[in-house]
Amino acid sequence: MSGRQNNKLPNNLPQLQNLIKRDPQSYTEEFLQQYRHYQSNVQIFKLQPDKSNKELAELVMFLAQVGHCYKQYLSTFPQELTELLMSHHTVVEPDLRMTFCKALILLRNKDLIEPTGLLELFFELLRCHDKLLRKTLYTHIVVDIKNINSKHKNNKVNSSLQNFMYTMLRDRNPIAAKISLDVMVDLYQRNIWNDTKTVNVITTACFSNVTKIMVSALKFFLGTDEDEKNDSDSESEAKGPTARDLRVRFNTGKKTSKNKKKMEKAMKVLRKHKKKKKVEVFNFSAIHLIHDPQDFAEKLLKQLEQSKERFEVKIMTMELISRLVGIHELFLFNFYPFIQRFLQPHQREVTKILLCAAQSSHQLVPPEIIESVIRTIANNFVSDRNSGEAMTVGINAIKEVVARCPLGITEALLQDLALYKTHKDKNVMMSSRSLIQLFRNLNPKMLHKKDRGRPTEASLETKMKNYGELGAKDHIPGAEVLEVEAEVDDDDGWESASDDEEDQDGEWVDVQHSSDEDATEMAEKLKNIPADEREAKAAEVSGSRLLTQEDFRKIKLAQMAKEINGVPGRKRKAEDCEEEGSSSRGELLNIRDIERLHKKPKSDKESRLATAMAGRSDRKDFVRKKRKLNPHASTSNREKRRSKNFMMMRHSQNVRTKGKRSFRDKQIALRDALLKKKKQHK
Repeated sequence: MSGRQNNKLPNNLPQLQNLIKRDPQSYTEEFLQQYRHYQSNVQIFKLQPDKSNKELAELVMFLAQVGHCYKQYLSTFPQELTELLMSHHTVVEPDLRMTFCKALILLRNKDLIEPTGLLELFFELLRCHDKLLRKTLYTHIVVDIKNINSKHKNNKVNSSLQNFMYTMLRDRNPIAAKISLDVMVDLYQRNIWNDTKTVNVITTACFSNVTKIMVSALKFFLGTDEDEKNDSDSESEAKGPTARDLRVRFNTGKKTSKNKKKMEKAMKVLRKHKKKKKVEVFNFSAIHLIHDPQDFAEKLLKQLEQSKERFEVKIMTMELISRLVGIHELFLFNFYPFIQRFLQPHQREVTKILLCAAQSSHQLVPPEIIESVIRTIANNFVSDRNSGEAMTVGINAIKEVVARCPLGITEALLQDLALYKTHKDKNVMMSSRSLIQLFRNLNPKMLHKKDRGRPTEASLETKMKNYGELGAKDHIPGAEVLEVEAEVDDDDGWESASDDEEDQDGEWVDVQHSSDEDATEMAEKLKNIPADEREAKAAEVSGSRLLTQEDFRKIKLAQMAKEINGVPGRKRKAEDCEEEGSSSRGELLNIRDIERLHKKPKSDKESRLATAMAGRSDRKDFVRKKRKLNPHASTSNREKRRSKNFMMMRHSQNVRTKGKRSFRDKQIALRDALLKKKKQHK
């Protein structure tokens, strides 16, 4: 017992902690002694919670470290710490409060405390004016919820925490509400809480009175999610025709310049179809999960009309409303007159406002409303009194609007904008030509006859849909090519059978590749079939058999050929123009589509000078500077003469006769200088 009396372990908690973790049963007495010591310190703390207590902090961390070894004794320990923090977190000393929180985090990592109550406590502690504590709690909350849902979704815990966060977003303390919103956004971006309940809870933050909370919620809906982009293009290429198929098809015949141009045009069409058939990635899935987007957009517009926030916040609200209207095809007619007030070339961030106007346009908006927007853009931007950049931005914006709502522009206005195809500014010219190219695919009849280009089979089949008309079809367009191909194959079979009957010598027969001939014959047969009969055959083929991937590839080839083959009797040469009008358009519009300039504008003098100076930042000075050994030394008379005015020195002998010295005077002056220098070295 004498060894026990001289035991120094109670005064050395790190050593006792190490020994207990190795053999808990042998050190139960020492542990109980420290536990009783902790209880007495807790009673002292309750009397004076605002005083520092270093001993209590050490005991709390010690008990948290060995809590898993004595669960029967420490069953109430986590609850005691929770109650202490809940009752005294506003007055407790910051270091002691941080120690209590770290002890609870340690107990949670050892699964000695339930997550729901602890996380609710930590959300309450976010009200404390302690930046380090808030950062620690934020990190633990996110990591703990991630670990809870690592193996499977714990819906019970998630639901209770989401309900609690919904109340926290309405908390009077803006710091606690802001951190609660950041937690939900972080969990959504980590694909942990990516359900509709989380998104719709975040929508309530868009109407917060605190600007920071509102801006964070707006950024959440305007920002992109980090979706996985592991979808390779090999699968899509296997389902459709490849570049090799086109080369085989167009190069098996004669190598003529006409055939080469035809192949180049086919390659352009193939690249366009590859863009169309790429699986669209919905980077803005949060907008799709909103329960009632119409009501949400109406509330945002009402808030925007009454808002006194900064202009940047108003622009963000406009962008969110336009995306809601464009993606969900909402009816929000008051939004367009509100935007028209800002459509001026001198308006700040006018390109973003033009982007909102284009994004909020869709086919279900009445044409007269979109026509008013387009007319405002044309009157304010597309005018010779404006700069070339302003005209270019205006035409690009009109093109993006009519691409989503083709009925919103009149024939007269379209033909007026098409006249800018010969403008002296290249940017204006190319923007006008891209608008012409767009309507060559949408509705060529609205253009002048000289601007329609060479018609193709696909352009003749394209029909302008009326307002509210759906483009749903009961058959697969182009499926008639399968039946025509079967007829061509039957004819070839009969020919090969007759050739075999004629060949009786048993010798090898040279057979030429006939894929190009078959394609030509099939194209001729398709041209001779009327449009109504084509649709009937396509419907018959679509309903009578199951199509394979090879069948879909043949249909795709035939549809691409329609865009290449010109209509018989029409020999007008199509203008070389960019195929921007035929490019695929996703759900969201990019600001580059509005600000696209085909020619870089000439830099002004200030920007050129700034670029030149930026390039000289790392270069050394070319002039060699003489530095004095003593920077505080006085200057010589010779150095002073350099800074003097010439009128002060004009009567001096050195200045007056410097340029008139004879050769002899120069020799004497050089000799004296060398002798003086020699004496100085001695």
